[in-house]
Amino acid sequence: MEIKICGIRRDEDVEIVNKYKPDYIGFIFAPTRRYVSPETAKRLSENLNGDTKTVGVFVNEKPETVREIAETVGLDVIQLHGDEDAEYIKKLGTKCEIWKAVRVKDGGEIPDTEGADKILLDKYSAKELGGTGRTFDWSAVGDTKIKKPLILAGGLNKDNVAEGIRIFDPVCVDVSSAVETDGVKDETKIKEFTETVRKLCNEQNRREI
Repeated sequence: MEIKICGIRRDEDVEIVNKYKPDYIGFIFAPTRRYVSPETAKRLSENLNGDTKTVGVFVNEKPETVREIAETVGLDVIQLHGDEDAEYIKKLGTKCEIWKAVRVKDGGEIPDTEGADKILLDKYSAKELGGTGRTFDWSAVGDTKIKKPLILAGGLNKDNVAEGIRIFDPVCVDVSSAVETDGVKDETKIKEFTETVRKLCNEQNRREI
């Protein structure tokens, strides 16, 4: 089970993730309060230790702009969080892994997005494209058959992540607002979340042996 900490913006954030070593960190290149410039993201990524990979989050951005930012920062993954379709993904022409976010409406179906390497499930909001800090109705979509590897996002925290993992069996869990205090990343909350997920993984591995 992999862990992504999204919304990294500050040198202090990198110091924290270097300590707890999530598998991925996310830089948001969309106009939200967690926006980070490509230049800042490049500088922050250069200070990462270990094997933590970088994810760039984009919303309905021009393909050529996405490619340029991915090359500037040295991204490992491109996460598309808008209305991008298979044709858009073809136009990207990048070697980066592609994650396509699906904003789930309660009771709605989950498409198996063509062209993406992995699918990320997040809460639908008419006002926001992500980072709402709220879960969608897990019980309504938990039995949906999704062929691609799944990343679970949307309102995850240390108290509900075990249930989310049990229902969806994702390859990765993605957290942002639940590990913040007053809008900035909180070391204690990141520590608690990462330790909770890793403990769950260790317990699952022992059961499978």
